[in-house]
Amino acid sequence: MRVLMGTTSHPTAEWVYEEVKKEIPNVSLGTVYRNLKLLKERGEILELEQTGQFRRFDGNAANHYHFRCGGCGRVFDIDEPLVRGIDERVERNTGFQVWHHRLEFRGLCRDCQEKKEGD
Repeated sequence: MRVLMGTTSHPTAEWVYEEVKKEIPNVSLGTVYRNLKLLKERGEILELEQTGQFRRFDGNAANHYHFRCGGCGRVFDIDEPLVRGIDERVERNTGFQVWHHRLEFRGLCRDCQEKKEGD
């Protein structure tokens, strides 16, 4: 948990493993996966999924939005206010019970835009 809270990079489990290994050399990758799963189930972290890609983890479990770069694959937190009332609106219009929603923007980060312009 400390490793995840110490970064805003939304790392993969393998990255978390390499960082934890610096403090606990004999830790196994399986232990890291089990702990990430437990933290996710307890609602202490978020797991960000994308089909065909590595899962990434977020130490900020509060509802917030993300931007995923289509160039480098990095994920960034977006500091924008949540769309108020959207959960209730969806419930009202569909009859579904909404627990929460996630919104992810996609495009090119500043670094990838600069690289593209330099080509």
